[in-house]
Amino acid sequence: MGELRPLADDLDHEARALAQALRELFVGLEVSVRRYAARRLRDAGTFSRYLSGTRIPPWDVVMDLFTDLAEHRGTAATPEAIELVRGLHRSAVQHSGSPRHAVELLEQQLADADRVARRSTAHGDVLGEALLDRRHRIADLEVRLSQLEAEWGAERARADALAAAAPDLDGLLRERDTLEVEVGRLSQELSEARRRRDAAEERCELLERQLETIEAPQQAAGHHALVPVPESAPQTVPRVLIVDDQPDNLLAMTAVLSTLDQELVAVSSGREALKALLDHDDFAVIIMDVQMPGMDGYETAAHIKRRSRNRDVPIIFLTAMGTDAEHSARGYAAGAVDYIGKPFDPWVLRAKVAVFTGIFLERRLHTR
Repeated sequence: MGELRPLADDLDHEARALAQALRELFVGLEVSVRRYAARRLRDAGTFSRYLSGTRIPPWDVVMDLFTDLAEHRGTAATPEAIELVRGLHRSAVQHSGSPRHAVELLEQQLADADRVARRSTAHGDVLGEALLDRRHRIADLEVRLSQLEAEWGAERARADALAAAAPDLDGLLRERDTLEVEVGRLSQELSEARRRRDAAEERCELLERQLETIEAPQQAAGHHALVPVPESAPQTVPRVLIVDDQPDNLLAMTAVLSTLDQELVAVSSGREALKALLDHDDFAVIIMDVQMPGMDGYETAAHIKRRSRNRDVPIIFLTAMGTDAEHSARGYAAGAVDYIGKPFDPWVLRAKVAVFTGIFLERRLHTR
């Protein structure tokens, strides 16, 4: 266990690139695998598999390597080097196809959203205190101005003396006006900080639901591996077509829907979706992203609806563009039956897919 194991022969390109980068970091520590695993209280066999590429480590294991190497050399890694390895790690996770890695990807997104929520909350607290201070100062100036105006009205005989003090009065008025402008600016910043906080909190809740949806069936199944259905077996379950150009979105949706009794077909473009519909004419529902390069979701839906064999397949748009009236109206005009915003609620998505697959099965039963 003291020496590095050779890289596994059957690694894909992404896993091999990540493993080679991790090995370069580890060699710089000038220590054995067993000794480093003991230092970090980790299992030596598991850590050796990280370095041989047969397992993808969590991101905190990679960051520990950067930290220990910086301590050993006396110089920290550059942000460019860390970002390069982060990209290799993200690519390896996306191409692994494992539900466990889907959980890691969602947990990383959850951590990012939680960090935005905490920063927005802290920023909002600072802005709130600054806003309260400015309002107190305005109130104090209003009192002082009121006192001056009262003295002006009560002592007409001292008008000349008060006129001589007019420069002080003008200064107070200018200071009040300046503070009122600053209060308006701080109020806008506070509203924006609260909006970002609320959006981040909502994203945290939805990501936690997605994690629960993925982890629940895995915990119930224990450590038993799923037995794949042979390709030659006759299809007894409805097909669901998932269309999204982002690999992590495909991975998340596939993981959320994988526990339902359906066959999932995932493609990354509108053209691939049209080809899949040519190969199979028994899809129960299509879940499609709107923003895709080349052919977007609206254009793809229009092509689908022009084909007589596919025009009745229900389409659910899943998009980060928002669910306001303008976008949803365009989605329904393109032939969609529903329009869901990202990040999506996994329970809502599963329920809607279950309804359309149930309708598909009932219709197929009556046509036999």
